[in-house]
Amino acid sequence: QVQLVESGGGSVQPGGSLRLSCAASGSIFRGSFVGWYRQAPGDQRELVATITSYSSTNYGDSVKGRFTISRDNAKNTVYLQMNSLKPEDTAVYYCYVRTWGNNYWGQGTQVTVSS
Repeated sequence: QVQLVESGGGSVQPGGSLRLSCAASGSIFRGSFVGWYRQAPGDQRELVATITSYSSTNYGDSVKGRFTISRDNAKNTVYLQMNSLKPEDTAVYYCYVRTWGNNYWGQGTQVTVSS
């Protein structure tokens, strides 16, 4: 049974940075589509950043140029470097992994950006 464990969330002032990590208990990252999504209160879950098995990346418009997604298949871990954080980035961030046969979600980690 696969578990995704997220870490790195917390509170930061506007303009600050955080780095999120998501580690899988199983060896599922190689060949998988992985990414980060977020959900603010009252909003639907939205795409933040994704990275394919070929390391092709995609970013939501609101985070493009500020966030960077990366992956380490050997460690079964995906990262999200978040720079120049804004209050509107405040949300619960979820790790996502799509394999050939299954979809997996982390339980989420809170990111709060406020002065």
